[in-house]
Amino acid sequence: MPAPTNEQQKPELPDPQEVARTYAEVAQRASKLIAEHMQRQVQKGLKPPTDELGVAQAFMDMMSKLLTNPYRLAQAQMNLVWDYFSLWQNSMQRFMGLTPTPIATPAKDDKRFKDEGWQDHFLFDFIKQSYLITARHIHDVVGGVDGLDPATKTKVSFFTRQYVDALSPSNFALTNPEVFRETVKSHGQNLVKGFNNLLRDIEEGDGQLKIRMTDTTAFELGKNVATTPGKVVFQNDLIQLLQYTPSTAKVAKRPLLIVPPWINKYYVLDLREKNSLIKWAVDQGHTVFVISWVNPDAKLAKKGFDDYVTEGILGAVDAITEQTGVKEINAAGYCLGGTLLATTLGYMTAKKDKRIASATFFTTLIDFSQPGELGVFIDEAQVTNLEKKMAERGYLEGSEMANTFNMLRSNDLIWSFVVNNYLLGKDPFPFDLLYWNSDSTRMPAKMHSFYLRNMYMANALREPGGVEIAGVPIDLSKVKVPAYFISTVEDHIAPWKTTYLGAQVVGGPVRFVLGGSGHIAGIVNPPAANKYGFWTRTDDALPDSSEDWLAGAEQHTGSWWTDWQAWLTSQDDAQVAARKPEDGKLPVLEDAPGSFVKFRLGAK
Repeated sequence: MPAPTNEQQKPELPDPQEVARTYAEVAQRASKLIAEHMQRQVQKGLKPPTDELGVAQAFMDMMSKLLTNPYRLAQAQMNLVWDYFSLWQNSMQRFMGLTPTPIATPAKDDKRFKDEGWQDHFLFDFIKQSYLITARHIHDVVGGVDGLDPATKTKVSFFTRQYVDALSPSNFALTNPEVFRETVKSHGQNLVKGFNNLLRDIEEGDGQLKIRMTDTTAFELGKNVATTPGKVVFQNDLIQLLQYTPSTAKVAKRPLLIVPPWINKYYVLDLREKNSLIKWAVDQGHTVFVISWVNPDAKLAKKGFDDYVTEGILGAVDAITEQTGVKEINAAGYCLGGTLLATTLGYMTAKKDKRIASATFFTTLIDFSQPGELGVFIDEAQVTNLEKKMAERGYLEGSEMANTFNMLRSNDLIWSFVVNNYLLGKDPFPFDLLYWNSDSTRMPAKMHSFYLRNMYMANALREPGGVEIAGVPIDLSKVKVPAYFISTVEDHIAPWKTTYLGAQVVGGPVRFVLGGSGHIAGIVNPPAANKYGFWTRTDDALPDSSEDWLAGAEQHTGSWWTDWQAWLTSQDDAQVAARKPEDGKLPVLEDAPGSFVKFRLGAK
């Protein structure tokens, strides 16, 4: 085969007319978007800038403490200059063909610098190392300031990281080798398409940037996500109750109720058949019921945490016992759903209601004394401002809370999509987990205010009588049902050492298990994947400290799901004939996944 000629090697130039049409379209859309945005601002009225998060005050406190020790500041500056000098020598050696040891290297899990250009080209390598050196010194200086109270120190550290992450050279076209190559190769068409993507996301966010993380058109509830067969057998203002069709001839006598969090839809536990915890539990012989929470509007603004207990979990328990005729069930709660389940158990204990015979808590906070970086967003000033916003419309927009969670992992959940969508001009990859992550729901104002003030701010749930539900003081130490706690070692939303403190609050026998990975991947971890592993203690002891627990724990390969199944069976191994939803006492309302879950914010 003859070698390609120079003409053949040249990339095809774009059609000038097509380029002109593209730029005209972008200009038209941008003009329309800017005009609409300005009109909205005029209608709302100009408001002076505010510091609702208390960031400015926190950094003012930090700077005042920092400047009281000029010697330490000067020493930090000299260390930074020395590292820059070392990097310059290192880069000159690379330029001359040598292979010196890098001065700074990214962390193993840092995906920003995976492209080979960051290592192969000395200029991009210099940019990368210069950034990493600067980032390290900024964090060291900010983190080493003495005299700051813990809350201010955490806030300064968190927002310093946000600032440093935003300035990463990977986020800019001229300093990202992958983007630079694509720009040259496509004659800048990637940037044109990226700008179109940016305008689309701002338009869909009604003037606010709403980054598209996945191709939402690739998924349809009930078709390729949330596909486990079942029926809706009960509904009230807050929930639909789903009962799934059995796949075994015999099932456990006790039905299993799963209580998901209400900030997103339930189907994180039923994404697809291969990783669906719901389908797996059905196949293990459980009669599985799942709560599907409503996406509330202003009409439900007065629904409180009490209602989520009485109409939510207790409404589901009433329906399940009527549907199946049993007197006892097993219950499992995920994250916020676990906190609600613990609260419900305290209420049921006070009322001498013994229908929930065992409880499982997936990555659940009961003790909120060490909430991790989420605590940055929760103090008196911020909660008061949030309550004012919620009072205006009756609820908290789910997207606002989702943005908070995304900031906890900004490089993975924000900046990686900025690079892919806006700099490389690519469409986001269809990914079911990110589709679920973008499917957030609202929260009633009264309920969310109660949750923030009583759980996060007052840490009252762990205190006997600290929380009242429907006028009944609850005491979790009196909850004697067997409990299974599964937490994950890399969880940034419910840190495992804090969930461990919660496991020590309840009064019954507890099995604490630590899984690998994070808040979602560590839970949605089917045995067939054989990933991550988990830790247990054979004696199920709960030493005072989480470090002591881990020191005496044994690591296992595979998924914690099998350990949980063995624990559930050990509570009660009685079996009965399989229960079909249509054979129960409750009327079938519609097919799973139900209409509550199908309501998607922003759907046209």
